[in-house]
Amino acid sequence: MLDHIGLVVEDFDKSLAFYEAVLAPLGVSIIMRSSSEAGFGRDGQPQFWIYSGGAPTGRMHLAFSARSGAEVRAFHAAALAAGAKDNGAPGLRAHYHPNYYGAFAIDLNGHNIEAVCHSQEA
Repeated sequence: MLDHIGLVVEDFDKSLAFYEAVLAPLGVSIIMRSSSEAGFGRDGQPQFWIYSGGAPTGRMHLAFSARSGAEVRAFHAAALAAGAKDNGAPGLRAHYHPNYYGAFAIDLNGHNIEAVCHSQEA
């Protein structure tokens, strides 16, 4: 059901070092990193993200697994119809990986929700 989750952190560098140390015994390491975000996971797929963003606001990022691009598009349309705000139309996000097809919306509580499909057929 969940594909990945992300947290806003107050001190990115300290949090990065903390999670590197804490997750290493579980076989989890950094898969992707920029100056303001890092994705941890196994087998080449980041599943836990931290984002630089100042003081945590309690807002979260939740990504739900989709089985197809059609499901991603339907999720996005349903979110907008239910009152969410668009935060990224359905599309390929090749900067994550070549087959990353996702869509984003801000839910009624301000959380960034996403549906993502990792299939070439998206």
